[in-house]
Amino acid sequence: MPTESRSMHRVRIPTAALIAFVGITFLITWGLIGVYIVFPDAAAAWFGEISGTHPFFFLATWSPAIAAFVIVFFYGGRSGARAFLSRLLLWRCPVGWVAFILVGLPLVFVAGSLLKGGPIVAPLPPEGIGIVVALLFMMLFLGPIEEFGWRGVAQPLLQRHVAPIWAGLLIGATWGLWHLPAFFLASTVFADWNFLPFFVGNVALAVLVTPIFNQTRGSLLWPMLFHWQLINPFWPDAQPWDTWILVFVAVIVVWWHRDTMFTREGAVTEVMPARKNPDPGAAE
Repeated sequence: MPTESRSMHRVRIPTAALIAFVGITFLITWGLIGVYIVFPDAAAAWFGEISGTHPFFFLATWSPAIAAFVIVFFYGGRSGARAFLSRLLLWRCPVGWVAFILVGLPLVFVAGSLLKGGPIVAPLPPEGIGIVVALLFMMLFLGPIEEFGWRGVAQPLLQRHVAPIWAGLLIGATWGLWHLPAFFLASTVFADWNFLPFFVGNVALAVLVTPIFNQTRGSLLWPMLFHWQLINPFWPDAQPWDTWILVFVAVIVVWWHRDTMFTREGAVTEVMPARKNPDPGAAE
């Protein structure tokens, strides 16, 4: 019987791949940063002082994405990677969430800064606004890249077995713990923060991005833009007040979306979306 050339073919990554994802992610980040914590003088002498522009810092930040692509290539090869990357093109998003990402998140940081007696926007450096704009675009290639791992692989796999609220909480806790070594490095911004509010903030943020992720059918674009806003250098340092505001907002969002946050119905569970099979004879 002839087959349809437009039939869909899916490569399904097993849930057990989560173990490999977490293992690779922590091994790279904790391994690289751990060397600077345990052997600071030797590491600085061998590799140079660690900073936000050091290649090791980029590798440590990219570890969730590295782990994600290792898993995607292992199970799906190049065609699987193309299907995975196609999620960057899922641009449709409810207007309310667009407004929250573009306006709501900045207001959280502004409000948190005002509560601690800080400025509305971060003070400009002596070099002027140009350096901040350059830093803003450099940030696009740091934190947002993590989303290939957290929302790209971990969220869909977890949502096969637990409701989105629990997937968000688990990823948030893992995400927060993953950052822990950075708090022991004097050369990074984390050294000036308290870990507990930061950890709680990570959990709240992971819960907040969960309905965005599911309502955009697994888009990677919008979680990346969400993440980019979190590290926008124009927003003032609002720790720890921004954390408590985010927790409050997360509680409201969970209550508002309680019909979808506490059930797996409609939750995105595939890492590599089904794609059209180029070989008509391959479908059954």
